[in-house]
Amino acid sequence: MPELGHELTLAQVIDMAFDYRGYVTVVKVDGTEVLSYIFNRNSDVQEPYVQIFDEAGDGPFRISYSEIRNIKFTGKDLAAGKSWEAWAERREKQRASKTLGEPDTTSLV
Repeated sequence: MPELGHELTLAQVIDMAFDYRGYVTVVKVDGTEVLSYIFNRNSDVQEPYVQIFDEAGDGPFRISYSEIRNIKFTGKDLAAGKSWEAWAERREKQRASKTLGEPDTTSLV
């Protein structure tokens, strides 16, 4: 769990959790923990919040920053290290289809 303090703010941890592409555990100030996927956050409003789906896929739910004590990065980042692999696989399929004279149905983007 990130150590909040003078070098790391809750807002920074929330941004890291938003960029993370896996499940996190939101630790609330009342001690409850919510396994969730953070898909949105807004720090530019009077009461900043995150929006989540829970582990069952229910939601979206909104949790105010003021309700969050910390965030644990508990789930696997499903896209970690795979963007290059996915691109290379699409590239190889594209080359193979050109070799076989098949129409190109892949996109490199």
